[in-house]
Amino acid sequence: MPKVSSVIVPYASYLRVYEPLAAFPEPERSQWARYARRPDRPSYQDELRRALADLAPTPPVPVPVHESEDAFVLEVDGVVCVCPWRTRLRGWLALDELSEELPPPVLDAVLPPVLRRQAAQDYERWLAINPDARPWIRTATWQVPINWFVLVSDEEREYDKGGSVAGPPVLRYRTPMVQARRRVARGLRALKEAMDEGPLIDGLIDVGRWLEEFHPRSLVELDYGGLVHALPAGSLEDDHSAADVAEGIAALRRGDGDTAGAAYARLVERWRSVRDLRSAN
Repeated sequence: MPKVSSVIVPYASYLRVYEPLAAFPEPERSQWARYARRPDRPSYQDELRRALADLAPTPPVPVPVHESEDAFVLEVDGVVCVCPWRTRLRGWLALDELSEELPPPVLDAVLPPVLRRQAAQDYERWLAINPDARPWIRTATWQVPINWFVLVSDEEREYDKGGSVAGPPVLRYRTPMVQARRRVARGLRALKEAMDEGPLIDGLIDVGRWLEEFHPRSLVELDYGGLVHALPAGSLEDDHSAADVAEGIAALRRGDGDTAGAAYARLVERWRSVRDLRSAN
């Protein structure tokens, strides 16, 4: 597989929003209703394989030519909820982030300037027609952003160690949208009372604004995705990062800086091995 593939996923985590069918206008609502009845819906691993396949040609295809018609589907209390992939929109957004993460010589080697310029022009034209577009999925490589953990609770943690038959391990959290928004508001109040500014506050404001774009009866999912393969063996079972973040915020609310610092230190130590692996690549 070409060197470029190492820049993309597979060590990625995901923040997804599943909206009820009622949130979609017709004819899109009927389209997703039919799609939800399909027995052969693809998984996130299928989505990843397709993305990597686009990078295999020379030159690579940084953004799909056509928008994906696939989605992730959940049924919650009898209500069908859908999370459209929107891989084309996410590809354009990822290109912007890539330019901030890679030094220019590396970026030019991975994706030549002519390809990036063409993608930027295509995005501008598309955005003029779709000014209110937003992705249902956010992706983070080599990490789970701390502000994502603010949205969920340790009681919502789902862990499956997998196996040769069951497949790879799974670690994820799912929470109602109203709970996620409430936790964002409480977290922001605690953080702003404890500090003037910082990347955690900025990130939480950003994700909070994103959540406001969706139907209030949506479901929010934090999925470790491919990061389950990057964490040391056995550490997934003991990973309670959401609990550490909640403890740290509660301590800040009480004015207990020592306890908040200890919770943050546990997070840093837990994710140190993943950061080291990223540096090695």
